[in-house]
Amino acid sequence: MPQSATLDRISRVKISSVTLPLATPISDAKVLTGRQRPMTEVAMLFAEISTESGCEGIGFGYSKRAGGPGQFAHAREIAPVLIGEDPSDIGKIWDKLVWAGASVGRSGLSVQAIAAFDVALWDLKSKRAGLPLAKLLGAHRDSVRCYNTSGGFLHSPVEEVVERAAESVAGGIGGIKLKVGHPDGRTDLARVSAVREKIGDQVALMVDANQQWDRPAARRMCRALEPIDLVWIEEPLDAYDAEGHAGLAAAFDTSIATGEMLTSVAEHAELIRLGGADIVQPDAPRIGGITRFLKVMALAEQRNLQLAPHFAMEIHVHLAAAYPHEPWVEHFEWLDPLFNEHLEIADGRMHLSPRPGLGITLSDQARAWTVAEHDQT
Repeated sequence: MPQSATLDRISRVKISSVTLPLATPISDAKVLTGRQRPMTEVAMLFAEISTESGCEGIGFGYSKRAGGPGQFAHAREIAPVLIGEDPSDIGKIWDKLVWAGASVGRSGLSVQAIAAFDVALWDLKSKRAGLPLAKLLGAHRDSVRCYNTSGGFLHSPVEEVVERAAESVAGGIGGIKLKVGHPDGRTDLARVSAVREKIGDQVALMVDANQQWDRPAARRMCRALEPIDLVWIEEPLDAYDAEGHAGLAAAFDTSIATGEMLTSVAEHAELIRLGGADIVQPDAPRIGGITRFLKVMALAEQRNLQLAPHFAMEIHVHLAAAYPHEPWVEHFEWLDPLFNEHLEIADGRMHLSPRPGLGITLSDQARAWTVAEHDQT
């Protein structure tokens, strides 16, 4: 009999639901249109996976405004599938997890619950190799261009937005993204122009409408924003209006960016097929983890598209570093209290840590904010 290639087996899975409070209620255009309420917290789903040989990996997903308890409940139901599996068989495990909950689909909440496990398995695999995740994947660079979003939300007065933008640039950030989508587009133009005047022409500037324009409004605003020399205009239309985004991408010089709200590889494939984005913005926790993100990354590379992953910089800095074309990664300080380690930002770039795996460990504060736990053995 040939010797088995299995080197280790998963012996324990711990999942935790953690409620991260935000210092200030956050509002974007979806709040102004009445579609959502201001965001006051982020629901985090953590997965900690241990093996018989003593290896450990940590992964996470998240949900904003609603869905956190649902993600935790689904993860708890499918967690037994992991026990006894070889942690290196990440693709096989992903398939087993998605089929364990197949009756609720292969996108949305079901795969977002899987994401925490998948990220933990990649963290474990790269720790076993003694490498940062980016190096395990095959990095093209040791740092990635980064931009800040958290200072540009619509609940902040323009004076505060301008000042925070200047502070971010002085602190080493390479770009600033502002939220737009006021009922009166002139308000948006005034805010964007004020920030451009403050930070100058050499600093990258982006805007994000959070899906709140219809097609005529998007055309008007894209045309009005062209002279400001933006890097991109993000989500000018509904996230699933790939044809509408394609029309804007064809009509204007400013790049169109979208993809963060899509929750499967198939949805990204359709967006890319229709030419709906110059810059693709997948979110690993939203599409089922790193395993699925890599598939989207391959589709984007084939079309020579730019990449700018959404949120979760602790994961995405590694994935962006492994993309052949120079990408962007989004800086949010919101998750800082959850981890003992923090990413280094300098000269407009986010730098990879030499620590193996994702390079993060949960803080005592994260443990204190835990609202539910499940231990599977």
